Amino acid sequence: MDRAYVPAPTRREVAATLFAGVAGIMFAGVGPLLLGLLHQSGRLSASQLGQAGTAELLAMGIGAGATGAIMGGRHLRPLAIGCGVAMALLNAATPMLAGWSLVAVRAANGLPSGALVWLMTALIVRLPRPERWAAIYLTTQGAAQLTMLAMLGAWGIAARGADDGFVALATLGGLTAMAGTMVPRRFAALPVAPDAPAGWPAPRGLVALGAAFCFNAGILALWIYLEPVSRQAGHEAGVADLAFSLSLAAQVAGGALATWLAGRVRWFPMLATALAAMVALMAVYAMRPPAPLFLGVSTLFGFLWMLAAPFFTPLAIAADPTRRAAALGSGAALLGCSTGPFLASLAVGDGDMRGAVATAMTLMAAAIAIVVALHVTRRRATPLPA
Repeated sequence: MDRAYVPAPTRREVAATLFAGVAGIMFAGVGPLLLGLLHQSGRLSASQLGQAGTAELLAMGIGAGATGAIMGGRHLRPLAIGCGVAMALLNAATPMLAGWSLVAVRAANGLPSGALVWLMTALIVRLPRPERWAAIYLTTQGAAQLTMLAMLGAWGIAARGADDGFVALATLGGLTAMAGTMVPRRFAALPVAPDAPAGWPAPRGLVALGAAFCFNAGILALWIYLEPVSRQAGHEAGVADLAFSLSLAAQVAGGALATWLAGRVRWFPMLATALAAMVALMAVYAMRPPAPLFLGVSTLFGFLWMLAAPFFTPLAIAADPTRRAAALGSGAALLGCSTGPFLASLAVGDGDMRGAVATAMTLMAAAIAIVVALHVTRRRATPLPA
């Protein structure tokens, strides 16, 4: 677990890569607000709003999963610079568009965003104590998204409309291009698993990626419907918005605790306990809890979300010591984020959102089953090829 696969990067290279990775994932935090404002202004229909969010997250997953295979760990600075420029241009173009052309541009923006997420993930899995760096990345992105939302709120974006938010994202893209001049030039190749085709993760590693997929799909299956779940429970307007804010703040706290715990606790008890607790909290949502309990559950849910997420990295490494599976973890997570809402949409009806909660619980139970199965069938690691 402590073996590093690259020479120690400089602090400047780590900081630049962290900045690029956070910029790549920024839309996942602020996108629901901006897309909601576009729908409110009539520039996206209700169906196009969902399509835009799903398409961007799906493209991010594809970008994160495909970049390593295409780039092979080389030419990383041109990659980061190009992705930053592309994000700047696509976000700057968004205020000029409406309808399906806007959906297409948001989908296109997902590809460079996902490539930057891969860049950070590829560095994390090549460092000692990768679970600690995964927690640092998740905590930093949560804090950055919370800061961006606070800035947009202070700017009065609810009254001014979404355009200023996309201008802010375009500016972030330009800053990312500048940071791209300082990321590592290349990554050394990871070892090849003896029981997998060249360049592919070991079979057990692919199973571990399934756990990350189900975990994120389960969360987003519920999270995308949290506002109508709150409404169905009879809460006043604004309760769901407060729940989102409390959850995001709790995510930062959960990520900070995960950073401290990384390397101090075993990954299996922590991950299994957190996932089981999240299933229990999902069951509470299905009971139409009163507003105070709803807010408390949302806060704890966000805390456990970020507490659990970094421990999928040591899960993947334990399943595939070459770390090739862990390098694809972000892609699996993002694909899960885009799939969960779609699956939930098949289970809900007009005025009844309990199908979304049931879908979320099923997906989370599948994640638990995979984690437990990998743990009980673990085997001693064999020496990696030189």
